[in-house]
Amino acid sequence: MSEPTHSINATGLADILERVLDKGIVIAGDIKIQIADIDLITIKIRLLVASVDKAMEMGINWWQEDTYLSTKAREKELNEKQEALDKRVEQLEAKVNLP
Repeated sequence: MSEPTHSINATGLADILERVLDKGIVIAGDIKIQIADIDLITIKIRLLVASVDKAMEMGINWWQEDTYLSTKAREKELNEKQEALDKRVEQLEAKVNLP
């Protein structure tokens, strides 16, 4: 009994994946639900598949600013909050010290 063969071998699949990540691919679609020509809901779906380098080349770097994904962004947000609190405390202390 012979083993099953695949139309795409591992090297071919790796080549395809490398090309997709290198060039990027966009998949877009819209879902609209309506009754009697009245739009009830519209969902726009956009999916971009690309390497990190290609995404950054296109100006897409949202993960660097997302506090759930980036410790640098989280630290920046905490520092900003701490600075705002320190400023507020200074303002309150200045009001208290007024005659």
